[in-house]
Amino acid sequence: MDLPIQTPALLFPAVSLLLIAYTNKFLAIANLIRKLVSDYEHNKQHHLFSQIHSLRRRLMLIRWMQVFGVASILVCVVTMFFIYEGWQIWAKILFALSLLLMMASLVISLMEIFLSAGALRVLLRELEEMEKR
Repeated sequence: MDLPIQTPALLFPAVSLLLIAYTNKFLAIANLIRKLVSDYEHNKQHHLFSQIHSLRRRLMLIRWMQVFGVASILVCVVTMFFIYEGWQIWAKILFALSLLLMMASLVISLMEIFLSAGALRVLLRELEEMEKR
């Protein structure tokens, strides 16, 4: 069975939307880190440092999400070129690689979501403890 050029082209809208979402998430966290660093310099509160550390880990994960997403779309483009040239076996191999790269990006995204939820849980717990006092 031949791989038509439309098949890898289907990934473009999905990957593009994911990259936009990843970039927005990256920018939001970067702005939050800047604010927390400024607050830490003024108040020297230890809990701000731990939040900054958690956000740094999340930024690293988002960077890898972006790397795998961009690699997926790049391999997808090469796949389309191989289809155009009639190199079906290589095109199928690269398309499978493209799908694996996208899956890696999505798994890392899931890890970042769990890390984010954990950080929010800690903040909510601190708020509940302050309310009890």
